[in-house]
Amino acid sequence: MTIASKLALGLCILTTSACVFADGLVVTRNGAATAPFASTIWAGDTLYVAGMLPEATVPAGAPAGTRGTITGDTRAQTASTLQAIRKALASQGLGLGDIVQMRVYLVGDPAQGGRMDFAGMNAAYLEQFGTAEQPNKPVRATVQVAGLAVAGALVEIEVIAVRQASKK
Repeated sequence: MTIASKLALGLCILTTSACVFADGLVVTRNGAATAPFASTIWAGDTLYVAGMLPEATVPAGAPAGTRGTITGDTRAQTASTLQAIRKALASQGLGLGDIVQMRVYLVGDPAQGGRMDFAGMNAAYLEQFGTAEQPNKPVRATVQVAGLAVAGALVEIEVIAVRQASKK
C-alpha cells in the first residue's frame, strides 16, 4: 500500500463508515457513529477488533442507571473479555478460530503483589485456544501496563481476524 493510500485510508476511517479504494480494498467501520473510535473495522478480508474489556456488572437491586463495575481476578476477567471478543467476531460472521493476532494488556494485579498475573490470563486463554474444538493459536503479545481506561479492569485484549475464503 502506498503512502497516499495509507493517508486516504486514515481519512476514510475517520470520516465515513465505508470506503472503496482504487485498488479494490473495501474498508468498513462498525460501531456507534458518535463513538470516538470504531469497535471493529473491516479492511478487505481482515477484521480489526478494538481493545475489549471484561464485562462490567451492576449489583442486583441497584438503582436504575447505576454504572457497572469490573470485578474478579485476571483469569475471570480474561474469560469475560474473550467472551466479549467471541460476540464481536460472531456479529461479523467470524469466530475465535479466525483470529490471527492477539495483543493482551495486563495491569499489575494487587493480589499478585502488583505484578501481572500471566498464569491466570494464560489459563483462561488455553480454555479457548488450542482445544479440540478450536485448535487455532494466534500469534500473541502480552505486556504489563500501568493502567487501563476503566477502573478495576486488569485485562484488555485486541485482535485481528481474517475471513477465510470458505466464509466469503
